[in-house]
Amino acid sequence: MNWDDTTDAEAAAERLVGAVADGEDQAVEAALRPKDLGEFIGQEKVREQLDLVLRAARARGATADHVLLSGAPGLGKTTLSMIIAAEMEAPIRITSGPAIQHAGDLAAILSSLQEGEVLFLDEIHRMSRPAEEMLYMAMEDFRVDVVVGKGPGATAIPLELPPFTLVGATTRAGLLPPPLRDRFGFTAHMEFYGPAELERVIHRSAGLLDVEIDPTGAAEIAGRSRGTPRIANRLLRRVRDYAQVKADGLITQEIAEAALAVYEVDARGLDRLDRGVLEALLKLFGGGPVGLSTLAVAVGEERETVEEVAEPFLVREGLLARTPRGRVATPAAWAHLGLTPPRSQSSGNGQQDLFGA
Repeated sequence: MNWDDTTDAEAAAERLVGAVADGEDQAVEAALRPKDLGEFIGQEKVREQLDLVLRAARARGATADHVLLSGAPGLGKTTLSMIIAAEMEAPIRITSGPAIQHAGDLAAILSSLQEGEVLFLDEIHRMSRPAEEMLYMAMEDFRVDVVVGKGPGATAIPLELPPFTLVGATTRAGLLPPPLRDRFGFTAHMEFYGPAELERVIHRSAGLLDVEIDPTGAAEIAGRSRGTPRIANRLLRRVRDYAQVKADGLITQEIAEAALAVYEVDARGLDRLDRGVLEALLKLFGGGPVGLSTLAVAVGEERETVEEVAEPFLVREGLLARTPRGRVATPAAWAHLGLTPPRSQSSGNGQQDLFGA
């Protein structure tokens, strides 16, 4: 926990390139969110498979199988849950794992579901263990046992539930116990988007927001969006603001570059925190290896913030490597910051493989 009680999720939400949604993002996403699978851009395999699942369920007149969606924040898991409800012409109930800390919390939600209703459970991996065990029976048998009383006199009262569809979303599928994963009839992993897909997302959002953008401007924003539609939409809104104030409202490549320079998002999508981590690793520690705690102190951030907020993207971009001896910069990191790596590395610094020594 940081000294100002800011969680890692909150820190990520405050970043322009953070994939966690804040209040503004949630409001805008509601307006930009696709309403059916035909409008949903990207994730072709997931869309094709999910379409088959939903069409088959409708043909049988049955409730759709339970669905598990995994992947990084901002890739469309919540949107797909709403599309599932729309395709099945069913209402949707939205909650999250952290909000269910007791079995009674889950029992109250389940007992109020209507037949065929979709229950979207975000961050399902953070649900409490007692609630998780209750969910097993609810998913498989559409029944829960409500315990009344305590101690030897406690009595379990069976409560029948109407058929429903659970859509679970998680950013850390590995934390889900096998008995829970096995109860989902369909599981899908959401992949990061390619530049061409993000350009389509940006053009669609620009049309809905009544923003004029040319192909070069969309390409520039897409290239800095870290493979995430939520970030692409956020950058689009900030570039729109710049274009309205500093230009004639049209977003071109030059306008996008100038706007994102103001917001300190570089050509690769790195922001101040990302570059701060790389600069400390390269300039203060010669490229590493260096311990995570030491690196966090050097950039003035908490250890958890560096590990959970900055590192995943740096590792995915091949700019930083995690080794048993600490964090190590790659040749790509030196090149990205325009620095020259050491010509030779000693045998004990852990960088021989990265630099070919």
